[in-house]
Amino acid sequence: MGFSPDITERLARARADLRMGVPVVLTHGSGGAVMLAAETLDAARLAEVRALCGDSVLAITDWRAETLKARAYDGDLARIILPGDAALDWVRGVADPADDLRAPMKGPLRSQREGDATAHRAAIALTKAARLLPAALLHDLSDPAGFARDHDLTLIPAAAALDLGLSPLTRIISARVPLSVSEAGRLHVFRPADGAEEHYAVEIGKPPRDAPVLARLHSACFTGDLLGSLKCDCGPQLRSALAQMGAEGAGVLLYLNQEGRGIGLANKMRAYSLQDQGFDTVEANHRLGFEDDERDFRIGADILRKMGFSRVRLMTNNPAKVARMQDCGIQVTERVPLKVGSNAHNAHYLATKAAKSGHIL
Repeated sequence: MGFSPDITERLARARADLRMGVPVVLTHGSGGAVMLAAETLDAARLAEVRALCGDSVLAITDWRAETLKARAYDGDLARIILPGDAALDWVRGVADPADDLRAPMKGPLRSQREGDATAHRAAIALTKAARLLPAALLHDLSDPAGFARDHDLTLIPAAAALDLGLSPLTRIISARVPLSVSEAGRLHVFRPADGAEEHYAVEIGKPPRDAPVLARLHSACFTGDLLGSLKCDCGPQLRSALAQMGAEGAGVLLYLNQEGRGIGLANKMRAYSLQDQGFDTVEANHRLGFEDDERDFRIGADILRKMGFSRVRLMTNNPAKVARMQDCGIQVTERVPLKVGSNAHNAHYLATKAAKSGHIL
């Protein structure tokens, strides 16, 4: 391999390119496509795509297609044919629901029915991995490798983008951090091989590895954990979990950088804006084109194993976390409820958690 990047490193490069608005070329079978993230697309590059021969399409998820009343012939996504007079505002309007209520008529939207949607599916996966809106402009290419070479663009096999899997984690460093809940605190930093966000484990005391450890998988919440937002119960859950571990003298809290149920802070704020328009948490995610929950709890199981734990007393109200730990080989000997943080501002949010996400509240 020498100095050349491997596929993991190329995927990391592709995510960075898309966030900056740089196109990426996908290969599939004997052909492929050039793709641009709708969120970071600019007028100049849209004009360049228009100058290519043939039709371009905007790939959106089935959830976004349902909102726009567009036909998702491919099941999990729709390939919307770019109209001949479509400007940048049109692309942004289809991808971003911010103005849906003010300007609900985006169409008529014509969906492509024939052909293979593998590259389009890969494009959606890459935009999600880049924490961008899940929408991408694609144009088919007969010689994707040549196009990438001529324009100095990152070339990615579509299959690799669809098989991201769980990136191997490496413990980088651990150090003593005295905490208000316990002076016997220690912070472990884990870094994924794919260059994505690091994750942390806060270890309280010296929990034995041969017994169930009091544990919490806590997803990062900038607004709740740091700012004290009243829109969720994340901050109180974080502090209550650490306090209980401190009181017992042992425990491990995994702080996973999966903000906004895995969609990133910017998209989480988009969801908040939609909630101000009257949509609940799940409905807002769907209008953006995301699933109810985009998090990967396998990360937590992998960290627990690397720290030597195989059994946990899991602090959670979410049965999905329990099931996922069991699926990953971490035995959950007890589910420890964590019912804190209810207030007038998050009552509807908590009700939605219970009704649509199965949380036990």
